[in-house]
Amino acid sequence: MIKVGIIGSTGYAGQEIVRILMNHSDAEVKWFGSRSYIDKKYSEVFGNMFCLTDDICKGEDMNELASAVDVIFTATPQGLCSSIVNEEILKKVKVVDLSADFRIKDVQKYEKWYGIEHKSPEFLPEAVYGLCEVNRDDVKNARLIANPGCFPTCSVLSIYPLAKEGLIDMNTVIVDAKSGTSGAGRGAKVPNLYCEVNESIKAYGVTTHRHTPEIEDQLSYASGENVIINFTPHLVPMNRGILVTAYATLKKDISEADIREIYKKYYDDEYFVRVLDEGICPETRWVEGSNFVDVNVKVDKRTNRVIMMGAIDNLVKGAAGQAVQNMNIMFGLPENTGLKMVPVFP
Repeated sequence: MIKVGIIGSTGYAGQEIVRILMNHSDAEVKWFGSRSYIDKKYSEVFGNMFCLTDDICKGEDMNELASAVDVIFTATPQGLCSSIVNEEILKKVKVVDLSADFRIKDVQKYEKWYGIEHKSPEFLPEAVYGLCEVNRDDVKNARLIANPGCFPTCSVLSIYPLAKEGLIDMNTVIVDAKSGTSGAGRGAKVPNLYCEVNESIKAYGVTTHRHTPEIEDQLSYASGENVIINFTPHLVPMNRGILVTAYATLKKDISEADIREIYKKYYDDEYFVRVLDEGICPETRWVEGSNFVDVNVKVDKRTNRVIMMGAIDNLVKGAAGQAVQNMNIMFGLPENTGLKMVPVFP
């Protein structure tokens, strides 16, 4: 049984890790870390856990935690994991970090986009970017996983086959994305109040969203060239979900049927990536509560552009589910252990 500790267990992503691991046959949460609810029952913070766990929330001392568990999930704001992880801890325990601290290899780029100093850049070279469908072999032997962001997960998996095959002009890539409000975290913020969000939709972080360099880096690795994109996220009045619609110019005349075959080549053996039938557009409602990614493509012959679409649950495949998927790979378990949740509808 894998012993698990969670730092930030009372945030949305942390609670989602707990929910998933409650049904995991080979893992058990031993440590519910929380700064805000120390000594309070976890089930008092989240009523859905009533009668499922009697554990109390403890502090977030990673050194103490490393001696008690096999893997630590850090579902915390940017800057925390990099400020507390060290070589002594990594010799004892594996770490899956859900923040952006180790996703971007260029420390200057990280500090520019996030506006904070990176506290442990010495671990950037060894940190593995945990996009399982792309970096599975590297994840297997990793000590430190940089769990991908929600927008990058959906964006990269939607675009990856065509970027990898060199079929699109990477300088023309535009990513338009929509997200539910849980993507902003559980902290109280006026822009996320019900009356502020309901019956409205808005763009935010236009040209400045912090996931931009992460998407650019991963598409650069895939295509073998330096990629700069336009990425614009939008906030929509729903709890969960991300929908990505990405556009790019095709480099050559290729049929939609041939492009679909390319997607199937990359994803037919991937349990969590579902290439939808021809003409079916991804919808967030069909992935909610699951670790699935639904993708599809459409060619616009008139403009010689391809539209690449994807949908995920931002809290599952975009955060907690992918973190558990990484844990499964690291410990040699079947990748979908504890993650076979059927999407919830309605």
